[in-house]
Amino acid sequence: MCNLLEFAHNKDGECAMYYINCFFLYSILGFLFEHLMYFLLGHKGDSGILYGSWTPVYGIGIIIIILVSNFIFKNLHSTKLLQTLVIFVTVVVLLTAIELLGGVLIEKIFKTTFWDYSNLKFHIGKYIALEVSFAWGLISLLVVYFVKPFFDKFLLKIPSWITILCIVLFIADISFTLFFKTKLKGYFFKVFK
Repeated sequence: MCNLLEFAHNKDGECAMYYINCFFLYSILGFLFEHLMYFLLGHKGDSGILYGSWTPVYGIGIIIIILVSNFIFKNLHSTKLLQTLVIFVTVVVLLTAIELLGGVLIEKIFKTTFWDYSNLKFHIGKYIALEVSFAWGLISLLVVYFVKPFFDKFLLKIPSWITILCIVLFIADISFTLFFKTKLKGYFFKVFK
């Protein structure tokens, strides 16, 4: 498995493809996970702002989890328990920050709120709740020790044309989302009237 330095220096792009494939795989799995939770809880909801069946925050989160855990396993020469605790705390802080940033950006850009933790006991504003942060930490450990090893067997075997197709579709999705769900559409029609 490649580390961050190999990612930057790998000439054949194997590491880049690994992280790109991770991003797409876990973005899609995150989308499916959220829809399953909505179904099981009997709630109506949507997973993310994009049109496609992916939620990029999960892909970003998994890449952060992988980079953090690889760094800690390589550099913290201690017990497995201490390594696990450091991964848990670090990931909780980073993923909570990403969740806050994502919530604020979505609200500012798209004028909508996709989640609101105000009803939870230990919330800090509407985008952060300690209960949810703790859950992200536990899920991260499951990913590091069980989910990632399972999917790593397949990620580098994904044909590059599928990865490139995903990139093209993702860029198109972002473009359509920004055009149709923000004021860009209105500005465009004013300019080209």
